[in-house]
Amino acid sequence: MQVKNKRWGIAIVAVGLLSVGLALAAYQHLRDPSPMTLGDGNNGPSEMVWMPAGEFLMGSDNKQAKPSEGPAHKVRLDGFWIDRHDVTNADFARFIAETRYVTTAERKPEWDDLKVQLPAGTPEPHDSVLVPGALVFVGTDRPIPLDDFSQWWAFVPGADWRHPLGPDSTVEGKENHPVVQVSHEDAKAYAQWAHKRLLTEAEWEYAARGGLQQADYAWGNDFTPGGQKMANTWDEVQPFPIIGSSNKFKIGTKPVGSYKPNAYGLYDMSGNVWQWVADWYRTDAFNLELKRQSAGGVSYNPMGPPDSYDPALGVTANAPQRVIRGGSFLCSDSYCTSFRTSARQGADPMNAMSHLGFRLAMSNDQWKKIH
Repeated sequence: MQVKNKRWGIAIVAVGLLSVGLALAAYQHLRDPSPMTLGDGNNGPSEMVWMPAGEFLMGSDNKQAKPSEGPAHKVRLDGFWIDRHDVTNADFARFIAETRYVTTAERKPEWDDLKVQLPAGTPEPHDSVLVPGALVFVGTDRPIPLDDFSQWWAFVPGADWRHPLGPDSTVEGKENHPVVQVSHEDAKAYAQWAHKRLLTEAEWEYAARGGLQQADYAWGNDFTPGGQKMANTWDEVQPFPIIGSSNKFKIGTKPVGSYKPNAYGLYDMSGNVWQWVADWYRTDAFNLELKRQSAGGVSYNPMGPPDSYDPALGVTANAPQRVIRGGSFLCSDSYCTSFRTSARQGADPMNAMSHLGFRLAMSNDQWKKIH
């Protein structure tokens, strides 16, 4: 009888230990990576950083902030992986080589895509005008009023991601520069190929802030701490948007990682190139979000508004626009201060520009499915 009871006791202990083991295994499988883990292809996707779940104050009520940046409001996010740096020319070239994808800048523009950005009744242009190309910063040779950006931007036929400034330019030798001249549609196509996705606007700002609540910049409140430049932005020694012959070729993108990363190990969350995110752009997006918040006054994983709205566009206020973030090498104190972490802007999702790129995100579930 004692032997039988002893056997039952051993069996019960064994089952208990097995249950604990299974529970621990399940916990190990389900738990998120450690905060700020840098993926290496085995422990997380290569060159992506793990952003742990958390809460932060999104937007800004700072005196520098534009109305579209406020009001500041609480947001809570699940964890996600984010690219350590912008997608580069080399990255994009691999995508093109494998898929033979043709970017929007390399295609003849479709009138249906153009007319939604124009006042109703605008006549369709002659077919000879609808040629592949993209917008290029051309600058000026003298000081001008800063109320008409068409004075320093031009549509250049033949400009595309391989030839960002026009058909005579090249990305050869710039493989580690961020890819530009890519539309929102192009970024989504790349994301699908890479088994990733565009960041939401909330995810982008959470990551860009590097844990610094309401700081002006991704590194703090001092734009040049200790006199050190922290991002690729317009050099104020030359008034914007003048391109002088002496420094003409210094204005543009720099290799990713040319400046120090933020506290989360992310490069170029300010300056270098603007970055596409997933959300539709509305100037009143954060006011609308406040109305949608839960009783606790927190937004959980916000996905942005369902449509676009920008009254500054006048009769085309509802023209489709997606959010871009981070500013670029063209941002300056005299014209554009969008290197601030709360700064936001809208852009035509079919548009490609010489200062606009992207980086991507991935959920842990997405990573597990492909790993």
